[in-house]
Amino acid sequence: MIVLKSRDEIEKLRRSNRIVAEVMMLLRERIRPGVTTGELDELAEREIQVRGGSPAFKGYRGFRHALCISVNEVVVHGIPGDRKLCEGDIVGIDCGVVADGFYGDHAWTFPVGKVSAEAQRMLDIGEAALMAGIAEARPINRLHDISAAVQGVTEGAGFSIVRDYVGHGIGRSLHEEPQVPNFGTAGTGMRLRSGLVLALEPMINQGTWETEVLDDGWTVVTKDRKLSVHFEHSVAITDDGPDILSRLDE
Repeated sequence: MIVLKSRDEIEKLRRSNRIVAEVMMLLRERIRPGVTTGELDELAEREIQVRGGSPAFKGYRGFRHALCISVNEVVVHGIPGDRKLCEGDIVGIDCGVVADGFYGDHAWTFPVGKVSAEAQRMLDIGEAALMAGIAEARPINRLHDISAAVQGVTEGAGFSIVRDYVGHGIGRSLHEEPQVPNFGTAGTGMRLRSGLVLALEPMINQGTWETEVLDDGWTVVTKDRKLSVHFEHSVAITDDGPDILSRLDE
């Protein structure tokens, strides 16, 4: 069932997403060679709680951490631990928060120190693909207008779109309908309506779009072990255009 949100509910979603965005900015400042993914996870959980929220991922289907941290060939759902980040890595951080019964969800992929030109190009294209999708999140459009925009930017740059994992609605639950694929045909899918809130999240691979899940049951990696990037914003569709809830004011 698709649930449209009232203005009041969107403001509550804005609060939970603001917590996510503030925590992500703190994490960005801590990303450097030598830091462990577990240290980043501990920082995030502490800062979420200081701001009056709770980690949305912790306990979700048995997951034990506040963050999903995905390094290099890891697409999504990487488990924080003792791994130290190294110069030249790229690290995707996915953070969720629940506050006052409403969820926030935001992900970004960051460079660790100086990265290769190809890795930087992936970071740039991943962000551009997300923003192209967001630009289509308007009441006059259809769901797959978002999908086609993301796919066009990604494949136009020579990268591939992950097909096994998609974006989703968000609200009183972390994952709500509808699912939002990052590939599709413009002009198809449900009509977008004001009050719909979506977590849009392109996952872009350097090589094949195919993925595998490691033996831990969580960590998703590229099948060819080439690089992957992940970008996500929670976006409210309004009559005035897309409202990015998980982005801090300038």
